[in-house]
Amino acid sequence: MSEPLPIEITPSAAARVAAIAVRQGKPAILRLAVEGGGCSGFQYRFGLADNIETEDITVSRDGVQLVVDPVSLDLVRGSAVDFVESLGGSAFRVTNPNAASGCGCGSSFSI
Repeated sequence: MSEPLPIEITPSAAARVAAIAVRQGKPAILRLAVEGGGCSGFQYRFGLADNIETEDITVSRDGVQLVVDPVSLDLVRGSAVDFVESLGGSAFRVTNPNAASGCGCGSSFSI
């Protein structure tokens, strides 16, 4: 039996990353990092990456790679990265089972 993935990227998020990467002429690699700050203590930072570091944890879906550094992974292990569109706008969202609380913007959390 295989081990569960440490983090996952949804089909919606993978499709959005692929579209952005094509438009910007970059590889379809989405980097997720967690930094101190935001209104709840930690905040998610997303960006297209040009490369994958040796220590990065990588998961793939539909030709798109999601990469997370080991320190950030400790805070987002078991999470899912999704792309949601609503009347309020569209954004990448992290469903994080480790977060004790979050904020209305959905981009910061506390442990």
